[in-house]
Amino acid sequence: MSAPRAFQDFYPDALAHCYGCGRENAQGHQIKSYWDGAESVAHFTPEPYHIAVPGYVYGGLIASLIDCHGTGTAAAAAYRAEGRAMDSEPPLRFLTASLKVDYLRPTPLGPRLELRGHVAEQRGRKVVVAITLSAHGEITAKGEVVAVQVPQAMLDGLMGVG
Repeated sequence: MSAPRAFQDFYPDALAHCYGCGRENAQGHQIKSYWDGAESVAHFTPEPYHIAVPGYVYGGLIASLIDCHGTGTAAAAAYRAEGRAMDSEPPLRFLTASLKVDYLRPTPLGPRLELRGHVAEQRGRKVVVAITLSAHGEITAKGEVVAVQVPQAMLDGLMGVG
């Protein structure tokens, strides 16, 4: 049995360059998000250079992880709502309209981080995803991503269609 494909693995090549989640960006984080029941989950292990102060993760990294996990979850939720596979056409992609991050406590540098998301609202072209980030099972940050679906004309332009 093959391993499940991450949400981001379904993005068309022309739309897979994001610094946070694009598989086509060798310098990026390349996070991978999956369904775990009704929640989405992703894991990321910060490198030593993701430092804020000795022993702790840079807050911008945390925001970036929440952002990309949120937009990936929004896309997967949209496919689920339409009852179709993530590799079906036309592609559904989402961009961040709003990002809110609450840093609850310092996030230790070293352990693998876990992001968990759930769809808080889904209406039309908008999906709101609530996300927690934890280290060693302790939630260190919470976020909310308001994601909006990229218009088909914009997708066509990015993918060289039309």
